[in-house]
Formats: sequence, structure tokens, C-alpha cells
Amino acid sequence: MIPATQIKKGMVIIHNGELHQVVSFQHVTPGNWRGMVQTKLRNLKTGSIIENRFRSEDRIDRATLEQHEMEYLYQDGDQFCFMNTETYEQVFLNRATLEETLPFLKPNTRIAVDFYEGRAISIDLPMTVDLEVVETEPGIKGATATRTTKPATLETGLVVQVPVFIDRGDTIRVDTSDKKYIERANK
Repeated sequence: MIPATQIKKGMVIIHNGELHQVVSFQHVTPGNWRGMVQTKLRNLKTGSIIENRFRSEDRIDRATLEQHEMEYLYQDGDQFCFMNTETYEQVFLNRATLEETLPFLKPNTRIAVDFYEGRAISIDLPMTVDLEVVETEPGIKGATATRTTKPATLETGLVVQVPVFIDRGDTIRVDTSDKKYIERANK
């Protein structure tokens, strides 16, 4: 059990007897009232999102998860296949569970998969991922000192703003928490 003030994005908690993942949270202290934590929670069984307000003194039951390194293999309709890199066992996660992380998934990527009581429930993305630019306006040579940006479509379909010197075929590093360009990745 943890205090409600320690809730973080991505954390898995047990709320009303079911597993929920914290989609967003905000600490609120309205005037001279007691503080509270306003949250959006995704039910990991149904995929539905609910809003809930916890008082700052509430105790939250944090789910104990096992984590295994797995490799993302392929998509089959709304199911995504992951393989354990040690045992070669395969598990499937549905689109609703992975909705926030889909723009960063590409085949043959190693990902940490969270398990609760032997069942795969979510994935943990790394802080950054390297993705190839598949569509953007042509780059401008020598334009490295400008703050001008342009949209670029990446290999997973994610669209991010990049500096004007980035060209089609470049590999860039993207922050998975805010979906923003960080730097050009080494080839």
C-alpha cells in the first residue's frame, strides 16, 4: 500500500478489485481544502478509461508485477505478439492495452513486458526509441543552427516535428514520454 500522493503515470494499481494503469495524474490543492490526486485510470481488463479522485491520505494498493524481456514479433489484426527471449514462449496483447505505446513499436524490438499473476498485462517502453523518417520535406543543407521545424512521418506512422536538416531515410531518437524529437541517431 502506498499513499495516493505517490501515484505516477504508468503505475499499475488495484482499484475496486480490478487492475488499472494510471494514464495521467494531477496533484490538486484547492485553496484551504485538503489536497487530492485527480487520476485517469485504464482498466487493463476492459480497456475503458475512468476518472477517479483520491484524497491525499488515501492508501492505494499497488500491484506487484513481474517483468520479462521480450521481443515484439508481429501484429495479427488487433493482437500483438511478443516472445520471451529466454524461453521462446509467445504471448499476445490487444490493441486497447497497447494504444499509448503503438507509435513506438516496431518488429524485432526488445521490450520489458509486465506480468501479473502469470498473465501479460502491459509493456514498459524505454525512455527513447530510434525510428527512421519515411516521409518529410527535403532537408536543407547547412541549416543546423535554426529552430525552424517541419513535420516528419516515422516508420511506425508517428508524426513528429523535426529540425529542417532532417531528411527522408535519417534515423532519429524520439522521447517516448512526450513523443518529441531529441536528436539524430547514429547510423
